Formats: sequence, C-alpha cells, structure tokens
Amino acid sequence: MAFKIEKNIPAEWQLLLQNNIPLSTYSDINKFLLTLVNSGKNFFPDSKYFFNSLSFCSPQNVDVVIVGQDPYHSNGQANGLAFSVNKDIELPPSLRNIFQELHSDLGIKKCLNGNLEPWAKQGVLLLNSILSVEESKPGSHHHVGWEVITNCILKNISLKQRIVFILWGKQAQKKEAIIHKKNNLIIKSSHPSPLSAYRGFYGSKPFSKTNEFLKLNGKSPVNWDLDA
Repeated sequence: MAFKIEKNIPAEWQLLLQNNIPLSTYSDINKFLLTLVNSGKNFFPDSKYFFNSLSFCSPQNVDVVIVGQDPYHSNGQANGLAFSVNKDIELPPSLRNIFQELHSDLGIKKCLNGNLEPWAKQGVLLLNSILSVEESKPGSHHHVGWEVITNCILKNISLKQRIVFILWGKQAQKKEAIIHKKNNLIIKSSHPSPLSAYRGFYGSKPFSKTNEFLKLNGKSPVNWDLDA
C-alpha cells in the first residue's frame, strides 16, 4: 500500500499549495503514514478525508477560518473538518461547549447533529493544524509535516483580506504570527474543551462578532443554525 495524499487536494487548492509546498513535505508525510500502516496502527480520519475541509470552499470564497488542533482520536469521530463529527455520532465535549456558546451568543437552539458541513458550505474553513492523528493518541502527528501545509493555507488566505480568523486555545493562537492582520479580524479565546471553556471561551461571542464583521465588509453573515 502506498500513500499519495497530495492527490486528494481539491483542484482549486492545488496551485496555491504547489507553488508554496516542497514535494519533500508530502513525501515525508506519506512515508510516515505508510510506516504506521505497516506496523498495524490506526489513524484518523481516513486518508481520503485529510483535505476534506478544503473541498467545500475555494481559496477565493473563504470568509471565516476556525482553526483546530488535530482530529478527534477515537474511532468514527473525525471527518476532516475541525471540531466536526458525522451525523448520529455522539457530540464530543468541545463541540457541546461550542453549541452552548452559540446558544448563549445568538440564541440558536443546541443541536444534536455535530456535522458542521453547512458552515463549511458557507465559506467557513474548518481547518485543523494537524490533519491526522493516531488512535487514542492526541497530538501524536505533530511535527510530521502537516504544519507546513496548514500554515501555508492560513498565510495565503489572510492575504485576501476581510477574513475572520477564530483562534481557540493556545495552539491555535500561535497561528496569529503567520496571519496578515491588515483588514482581517482575529478572534481569540480559550479552547472550548471542558478543561478551559470557563477561562474565557464562554461569553466570548465569536459567532455574533464574526457576522458583524462580515456585514460591515459587505459580505453575507453565516447562518450558524445547523437545523435551519
């Protein structure tokens, strides 16, 4: 079995990444994943979903970026969109807290469906910093090469301007250094996990702040209601 993760990059993102990512980055990630497979270790999501977050919007129509850390590390959870799970999957604690803040911020009823594709289809890029993870080992694929790719995406999107970047937690906030700040909005708070949500995530109102910025810049606000 061989990996060619670069073949799963949506066409509209190919040029951006080809011009900025050395081929050795893909090679290193492919070799790393093959080693895991040969040793019988599981990782998530399935490799065909590594770039799923890019499949719903092109570089030209991204209006909002929510930066995650790495995918959920339990079987059946990760679907390639940061913080998202497929329909009928039990909501992870962080996503429950996101929905709680959404309800507090905009009055939107808490949802049992954790699939965030409707957000992605409106130009919300749900981008994890790391695009794979070993089963039951959060953070296990840091420094494999994923950051080279995702940092490139964040940097180049920010050049477009009038983008909202939502950075939850210390790891996501490190990305602020590579984001061009001129004419963009950066929203920062603690991570929505149960360990830190009470340290500033609750009450941060990221959803209303995002929509206010979009409207001020002549863009359509995001309909955050997944049941709409």
